[in-house]
Parts: sequence; C-alpha cells; structure tokens
Amino acid sequence: MIEGKKFIEIVKQYYSFLETEFNFKKVNEIINGNAFYDVEFKDKEKVVSISYENIENHLEIIIFILQEGQMPDYDDKTKTLHLSQMSAQVLSKIDRNEIHINNEFFVNINVEDELEKKLLKRAKELRLCLKHFKNILEA
Repeated sequence: MIEGKKFIEIVKQYYSFLETEFNFKKVNEIINGNAFYDVEFKDKEKVVSISYENIENHLEIIIFILQEGQMPDYDDKTKTLHLSQMSAQVLSKIDRNEIHINNEFFVNINVEDELEKKLLKRAKELRLCLKHFKNILEA
C-alpha cells in the first residue's frame, strides 16, 4: 500500500513529460482516504487520468478524448482509451531503436518497489503512445 501524497509525487515526477513535452496541465488530484488516488492532466483535446486503487493494487491509465470540452461517457470505447490497449497497438508497429530512445528519457528515475516499477513502465508506454496518438485514432 502507498500513501496518497507519495503516489501523487511519484506521478508528478514520472509523468512530468506530459507537461514539459506534450503541453498538458495538471488539473486534478484526488486522494480518497487510503483506497483511491487519481491525478489528471489535460490539454485542449484530451484528459489523461492516472489512477490507483490501493486495496486492489490496480493501476489504470486512461486517455479521455474531450467532446466540446467535456469528458466523454466512460463506456464510449471510441473516446475512452485505455493505455493497455493503446500500448499493444503502438508497440507492435515501432522499432526497437525508438523504444530504446524512449527508455533513455527515463534513465534517471530510480524505482523503490513494485508499484513504482509499474508506474514507470506505464509512463514509458504512455509517452510512446502520445507520440503516435494520431496513428492510434486512425486505426
């Protein structure tokens, strides 16, 4: 189990590329007791939600495609994109060199436990997916 404040600090560090590289702004932090945490980043067209269910040990990263500035219905599979599905699509189409270059971007991050390892792995995947986001939408 992880404390909410620590989760948010780790997300800010590992996912800082959202703000520095992709022009997202952190718009929301939710700490619901010790059970659920969520950090949201937003640009003009998308919201990236990085959430963790502490008791279930479940990490979920979702990109919501905004509709007229509003969040889509969660069940709309065309506007609610789960990182796990996008990663499979992107990773099958890019070369090892691009993966290596992406991994180098995160070389200074040191993980301390399994959750941090999972957060870092997903950060790497998300960065690649955002670089190829137009291709994901066209598929």
